[in-house]
Amino acid sequence: MIVVLSVGGSVICHSQHRFAEYSRVLKTVSSDHTVFVVVGGGATARDYIEKARTFEADEAFCDAIGIGVTRLNARLLIAALGRDAYPVPPETQEDAVVAALFRRIVVMGGTVPGHTTDAVAAILAEHAQADLLINATATDGIYTKDPKKHPDAVKLDEISPERLVGLIAAEKMGAGANLPLDMLAAKIIERSGISTVVIDGSDPSNVLTALRGEQIGTYVR
Repeated sequence: MIVVLSVGGSVICHSQHRFAEYSRVLKTVSSDHTVFVVVGGGATARDYIEKARTFEADEAFCDAIGIGVTRLNARLLIAALGRDAYPVPPETQEDAVVAALFRRIVVMGGTVPGHTTDAVAAILAEHAQADLLINATATDGIYTKDPKKHPDAVKLDEISPERLVGLIAAEKMGAGANLPLDMLAAKIIERSGISTVVIDGSDPSNVLTALRGEQIGTYVR
């Protein structure tokens, strides 16, 4: 099976231990599957972006800063994976697919301004003809509203791509936006019919649960 994992920067950068935990899980997964990982920028990227905005940097410039941070985070995961990883983060989805021919775990960050790493992962899933896209984020699934702001938000076990697009439509998109899935990623999932699951990334073993097809997080289908 071909698996694409999108892991939030704030999730994996929580501690050095978290990189090691993800490394162990990814090595286990790669023994039976082709694995791609897209790493986000997290709080570090948002901090740098906010600093750039104080200098009136435009959004494309801020995106470029965020992309740089995601690629640094990708290199940290590559270091944790050692020889099991392709040694450098590909800068395009096409290059990532080629890198997978070396039969190693392929880890990358962002690509171009305007594309979050969730969108990068969804596009990569298309290019790689992935069987499953896993989004490991800071929440345990997709809610009807932002659970951090609305106590009455309800977690969904399953959602259609069309409804997901509707939930996201009202959210502001900008460099460093923090959403369970962004609009572009949702649209790509919708058009391609990619099997997708959004999980709590704070426990890397949830990736294994999702791969087994057990109920966890929110399935988009």
